[in-house]
Amino acid sequence: MESKDTMMTSMLTKDKQEYEEEKGSKQPEAQEEEPHENANLPLVDGLADRGPKSVTSGSGQQVSNGFTTSTPQSPREAGGTAVGAVGMPPASGGDTGASAPFGGLRTLVVQQTSLDRPRETWSKKMDFLLSVIGYAVDLGNVWRFPYICYQNGGGAFLLPYLLMAVFGGVPLFYMELALGQFHRSGCISIWKHICPIFKGIGFAICIIALYIAFYYNTIMAWALYYLLSSFRPTLPWTTCTNSWNTVNCYRYLSSDQNVTWSNLSTSPAEEFYTRQVLQVHLSSGLHQLGSVSWQLALCLLFIFTIVYFSIWKGVKTSGKVVWVTATFPYLVLLILLIRGATLPGAWRGVVFYLKPDWQKLLSTTVWIDAAAQIFFSLGPGFGVLLAFASYNPFHNNCYKDALVTSSVNCLTSFLSGFVIFTVLGYMAEMRQQNVDVVAKDAGPSLLFIIYAEAIANMPAATFFAIIFFLMIIMLGLDSTFAGLEGVITAMLDEFPRLLAKRREWFVFGLVCVCYLGALSTLTYGGAFVVKLFEEYATGPAVITVVLLEVIAVSWFYGTSRFCNDIQVMLGFYPGCFWRVCWVAICPCFLLFIIISFLAFPPEVKLFNYTYPPWTTVLGYCIGVSSFICVPSYMVYYLLNAKGTFKQRLLKSITPEPSSENHRDYIVTNAI
Repeated sequence: MESKDTMMTSMLTKDKQEYEEEKGSKQPEAQEEEPHENANLPLVDGLADRGPKSVTSGSGQQVSNGFTTSTPQSPREAGGTAVGAVGMPPASGGDTGASAPFGGLRTLVVQQTSLDRPRETWSKKMDFLLSVIGYAVDLGNVWRFPYICYQNGGGAFLLPYLLMAVFGGVPLFYMELALGQFHRSGCISIWKHICPIFKGIGFAICIIALYIAFYYNTIMAWALYYLLSSFRPTLPWTTCTNSWNTVNCYRYLSSDQNVTWSNLSTSPAEEFYTRQVLQVHLSSGLHQLGSVSWQLALCLLFIFTIVYFSIWKGVKTSGKVVWVTATFPYLVLLILLIRGATLPGAWRGVVFYLKPDWQKLLSTTVWIDAAAQIFFSLGPGFGVLLAFASYNPFHNNCYKDALVTSSVNCLTSFLSGFVIFTVLGYMAEMRQQNVDVVAKDAGPSLLFIIYAEAIANMPAATFFAIIFFLMIIMLGLDSTFAGLEGVITAMLDEFPRLLAKRREWFVFGLVCVCYLGALSTLTYGGAFVVKLFEEYATGPAVITVVLLEVIAVSWFYGTSRFCNDIQVMLGFYPGCFWRVCWVAICPCFLLFIIISFLAFPPEVKLFNYTYPPWTTVLGYCIGVSSFICVPSYMVYYLLNAKGTFKQRLLKSITPEPSSENHRDYIVTNAI
């Protein structure tokens, strides 16, 4: 602070000397004010016209620019002298008393600004939009939505899906974008501006993001294995003559009319996936995972290398990468849709996909699946939307962004259903079976077995296999970029002095942690670990975290205050619909999902392996390990705060003003 004070003192001295030269005579020195602790900050010019021009004297007097002086006047200064405007000499005739040597006080108004490094921003608006779309549109849009749709009434499922989107998903999506853009902070440090006692939510989000990185990128490693295996004239999952095939393998192409498909039959695609890529037959379950597959370990290392060099410099680099990774999947989906529509039997799949079964709407399961699907598809609560929006210009129209990106996400899910079910109809036509029998596989199996086999039966199979698995990898990369950027932004905002200038090293360490954490998913029983993480580590925990987030914003921070923030940013006040959704409907929406999950716990099963009861306990422990941050931080905050318990509690729910959006002015007097 000594150098800062010296700089301001020299500024004031120079200002005085210039004025003395204008007066043309040497004046006796006056007492010099002690510079303010923020006196190194830039001077604000042009504030002389702000506020009324009235002048009063005495301590706490009003200066001519409308601001109150920060220090009382000294006896010499208070000798009946009017206070001049900023940088302006007093009016003639006002030079009386003790102020005669200088003709009056010169008031300096200093704007208090942040001394931190300026926050990084997106190079273009499209960088932000493509990043959000790439995050929201992930692998779940391709495999989860079509499966859930046909399972829950086909076209009839679109009704609960749209209702849950309008009243639950989109309001949460909009809320997170607005919060991140206004407070310009990651998911940890933002809570001091909302409700400090809920800061544990940010730490919980970061842990959940790590769990996702442990298993989600492994799916991309599988896709990379398929991609590398596609660069050959004959795709390896089209024949039964390989070393990994069994006697139950039947090569069933459209030209093989004499082959009869039975329930015991296994396709070459299924055996390639289970016995060559996963090698799951070498593991008896979670209690005996086996060794790490070196092929998958190398594939995952390549994936994380791409991830590192895409995000190590921040949104300036990742915003450019998404121009490829977010747009290429749409090109591939369009190509596959056109190709699928021309296949024999495609209409059977489309009818099966969209034929409504209105009776199923009476089932609670349909509404639960609709709520869960739209929530995990849009992805609020993972810290990503907060992080991405925090790099926006302050007055960016995040309301429009929320509507556009969420609409694109839902339409992509709907489009993906046609891409998948035209091919499933084709497979059913080939096997002379019903579509529901062919579509019995869900999750990754739908892509790596059913769709891979269908591609193998198409002309130019190698080309379609390459672009399809490239699409899978890019869909996953976008979500990984986003998930890790949420963690990086949160940690850099929380510990700026330690990490701000070491971003590259921090990102490198984070990627290494994610790779080491993913090693268990690369074992022979790694698919069982992926399923366990998917069911327990993220779902219930993140929904509970988002429920607390909505309660903190709507009930503690206050909907009125939040809407005022939006009005400051966007120039309009959110309508009644949004306010009702944030206060009541969204909490009920999330509570509905949580209660349904607890009331109807999923029966976890993969291939022929049924998860034993102890794995359920393990899964809940993994889920609680992230959520425990919320109550733990509450206890920590209350124990470390000062004052009585009531004072601590009041402080814990009182938000701090966001320095990025509120300008403070320091008024001091120079002689």
